Amino acid sequence: MYQPLADKIRPTELDDVVGQTHIIGEGGVLRRIIESGHIPNMIFYGPSGIGKTTLAQIIAGKTNRRLYKLNATTAGVQDIKAIVSELDTLLAPNGILLYLDERQYFNKKQQQSLLEFIESGKITLIASTTENPYFYVYNAILSRSTVFEFKPIQPKEVEKAIRRAFTLCAREHKKKIVIDEGVIEHISFACGGDVRKSINAVELLCSAASQNKEEMQVTLEDARIVTQKSSARYDRDGDAHYDILSAFHKSLRGSDVNASLHYLARLLCGGDIASAARRMLCVASEDVGLAYPQAAAIVKACCDSALQLGLPEAKLPLAQACILLATAPKSNSVSAAIEAAMADVEAGKTGDVPPHLKDAHYGGAAKMGRGLTYKYPHDFPGNWTPQQYLPDEMVRVSYYHEGTNKAEQQAKQYWQKVKNNE
Repeated sequence: MYQPLADKIRPTELDDVVGQTHIIGEGGVLRRIIESGHIPNMIFYGPSGIGKTTLAQIIAGKTNRRLYKLNATTAGVQDIKAIVSELDTLLAPNGILLYLDERQYFNKKQQQSLLEFIESGKITLIASTTENPYFYVYNAILSRSTVFEFKPIQPKEVEKAIRRAFTLCAREHKKKIVIDEGVIEHISFACGGDVRKSINAVELLCSAASQNKEEMQVTLEDARIVTQKSSARYDRDGDAHYDILSAFHKSLRGSDVNASLHYLARLLCGGDIASAARRMLCVASEDVGLAYPQAAAIVKACCDSALQLGLPEAKLPLAQACILLATAPKSNSVSAAIEAAMADVEAGKTGDVPPHLKDAHYGGAAKMGRGLTYKYPHDFPGNWTPQQYLPDEMVRVSYYHEGTNKAEQQAKQYWQKVKNNE
């Protein structure tokens, strides 16, 4: 029966696991918990292919517990009941370790069915999820579990697993494997910190390698074909999507043009023009704003061009907008002003519209005192004259405060001059 190479070389000892040194390295808190033998209910959170399943199997082995694995995409309440039926039997004398993969797909009822048993300690739950558990896990389960975040593995660490995979392939094929220079490094970077994906790439390369009686040849060109675009760890509905968008926005706001281009490239490699365009349109008003008012129009034109062009050409107008926003002067006066105004409205601080500002374009308006004392600004020098616009209750409020940038300070000086000549 076929067994994937990734399963064949799955580590059975903590020291053989690549990556996750922040929790299972020497002195790491999860390592100490495992070594103590007292395993709590846990949630392993992080992208796929970085050791969550492997670690669950090691924990089961270290604690002499029977390991059951369920995938939440296909499992149901009946599967849980079948596992529960084996409690206190010879099949599970030391209790059960239940590894629930893709936990985010379990509904509330399915999660509740586990509560009684994980509270009693008869079942130790290790739930694995690629989505943020604080958004997707039922609170009763979350409060009874410890969350450990697994991080993408650095290329140098991934190289160890790749070399081990090539060694096993050579042993199985009983041939020497000649590996072109740069193959291992390319796989380690191209697979984006996913060890399983890296090992699968090794397996494919060995299957496709040109060979003779004594050796097999693995070429860099084949490695590039096998791993093309696999480094884009990107899911438009997953945490990675929102993390990249957040980093993109904050890089633009922070005027780091290189970081901004980096995150834009990650979005574009994932084929996501719309999210990149939407975020830049937001930055144009939220973070650049009145410091460079033309930015909004320029960015809108670039985004419209990108949507019409499609990839790969869309990268050009989007990069133009990205560089413009990152290098533009910044002001959050627009954002701060509207947030303050909306906060007052939502708190009920409104008041009646002054009578002279009310609609007077209907018969009988004058009899109601509406619009009678309104002054038309364009009838006065500088197109301005003093009059009350805010409701009586709000007359002293101030929402907009000019930024220190040149454009807003010039506007401020202009209006000071106009209003002082009243």
